[in-house]
Amino acid sequence: MLSLFDGMSCAQIALNRAGITYANYFASEIDKYAISITQKNYPKTIQLGCIKKIKSTHLPKIDLLIGGSPCQGFSFAGKRLNFKDPRSALFFEYVRLLKELKPKHFLLENVKMKKESENVISKHLGITPIEINSSLVSAQNRRRLYWCNWNFFPPKDKQIFWCNIQENSAKNVYYVTEKMNQWINKNPKRKNKHKVYKSDLKEKMQMIEASHHKGISNQRNFSVLDNGKRRYISVIECERLQNVPDNYTEGVSNTRRYQMLGNGMTVDVIVHILNSSFSNC
Repeated sequence: MLSLFDGMSCAQIALNRAGITYANYFASEIDKYAISITQKNYPKTIQLGCIKKIKSTHLPKIDLLIGGSPCQGFSFAGKRLNFKDPRSALFFEYVRLLKELKPKHFLLENVKMKKESENVISKHLGITPIEINSSLVSAQNRRRLYWCNWNFFPPKDKQIFWCNIQENSAKNVYYVTEKMNQWINKNPKRKNKHKVYKSDLKEKMQMIEASHHKGISNQRNFSVLDNGKRRYISVIECERLQNVPDNYTEGVSNTRRYQMLGNGMTVDVIVHILNSSFSNC
């Protein structure tokens, strides 16, 4: 198994949850905080460092290649520089290793993007993606594209909502300040846009993003109601939105935890895709 842009190793969580055994798990990651979380949870992980420095001749036969290449250049939430963004251009390193290693199975995850960028990726991989919204397996709306060389269908809706994963009386959280409340209320457009999630309602949370601060990067757009007080989502709630075990990311600052969760893959989507091919292995 080789996981490129491994982050905090959501792919490894998925493999274990799917009951798929593997002899070696090689990971390419450069963020020291994400690496520390991976090694805390999976100490046998073999870290390879920067993808640009990986030589296929130094690796054994790889059966599964998986990765979620950096998406900042493609994201509709960003500047949409596409392949001009050096981070998104790292996709071609994925292609390089795919061609050199010739794994039996491969999977690539990325954001919903412009059709022209999607077509470039599809051309290089030789397949078209399937779009899956993480809302089918979690309480979060998160549209992603998945390219893989085996057939699968989107999962059935598990009917998981915000009320199912909210951490009641959460500790170590950030509350909406009075100054922020005043700022929202003074701006009619902002007041109408700001969403307050209540614990008893069956709703899907907005997508969590990587550039988190005090729980969410777009903190002025939504908050949650907890015992009558408005606060931002907790780290554990972010873990649950991504199907990550509670406190999996414990060991680094909250800011780093929010960032790596926003960068990560939704675990149960990957579990579903893997089970479509590996269930009989």
